Amino acid sequence: MSGSLRLDIAHTSRELLAEDARTRRHRRLWTPAFGIAIALTLALLSASLLVGQFDVFGGDGENFWMFGVTRVPRTVALVLAGGSMAMCGVIMQLLTQNRFVEPTTTGTTEWAGLGLVLVMWLVPQPTFFQRMVGAVIMAFIGTMVFFAFLRRVSLKSSLIVPIIGIMLGAVVSSFTTYLALQFDQLQTLGIWFAGSFTRVIEGRYELMWIVALVTLAVFFVADRFTVAGLGKDMATNVGLNYGAVVFLGTAMVAVATGVTATVVGTLPFLGLVVPNIVSLFRGDDLRSNLPWVCVVGICTVTVCDLIGRLIIAPFEIPISMVLGVLGGVVFVGLLMRQRKKGGLVAA
Repeated sequence: MSGSLRLDIAHTSRELLAEDARTRRHRRLWTPAFGIAIALTLALLSASLLVGQFDVFGGDGENFWMFGVTRVPRTVALVLAGGSMAMCGVIMQLLTQNRFVEPTTTGTTEWAGLGLVLVMWLVPQPTFFQRMVGAVIMAFIGTMVFFAFLRRVSLKSSLIVPIIGIMLGAVVSSFTTYLALQFDQLQTLGIWFAGSFTRVIEGRYELMWIVALVTLAVFFVADRFTVAGLGKDMATNVGLNYGAVVFLGTAMVAVATGVTATVVGTLPFLGLVVPNIVSLFRGDDLRSNLPWVCVVGICTVTVCDLIGRLIIAPFEIPISMVLGVLGGVVFVGLLMRQRKKGGLVAA
């Protein structure tokens, strides 16, 4: 073996070892970068508690009572909604093997809205829990319809998948609007589509704790979702019950989307933006990325909510509007990035 060949082999080995070391560092959770992310999240949540149109520390005890009734529930809802909806995006992207998929690009949120309207039509003066059940059931049905459609249609472009979901969502949304017009619920529907944390107060946010259980459950089944993300044939070959995993993932997405839709409304593109941002600097290792997805999701929702509260204070811009602008920009950026890499067309 020549000396130059030995040097090349040694150099290649050092590169592989260095790359492996970088991978291990990325997969470690408690890194300085993650500590900074946690500190930033806590700072944003503190700002959420302090920003508002009344002085928390002034006046008498009534101001502090208002702080507990409005500011604390709103901030808790920001944490739960941000983490859970970002996690929904991860689940759907793995199950569809498509980075452009999340609840608002598959029609899941529109189906949840249909569930809300149906409950208000069928049940006079429904409770919050009844609305949530209707939203969850219809979100589950709608997501299963989307997956069933994908199984029966061979798509050569990864961009077609979210377009189909948006198309199905538009059809469902039209039917929902028709029902709302017939039963004088159009104003309620409009408030729901304008997702906002303004209405989140004590007594109206407690259902959000359900999504905390969903988010926690994802950590326990993350490996199954990772294997399912390899495709049905590969997952079946290694002994995974692919159908059961898809059913479980769909149920988790439906619960998180239905509960969030009932309490907050729509949060467009959140599940699209956050997982893609995390994967850009962390790679695609799901288990080590999950805490990052939660933290970045919470930061994204909190920043957008603060922008909506401050930009035209004392009035508020719905968070769905801010997220829609941010998500649209990121979506276009992802398309351009995929185009440069030649990744829009998939086998």
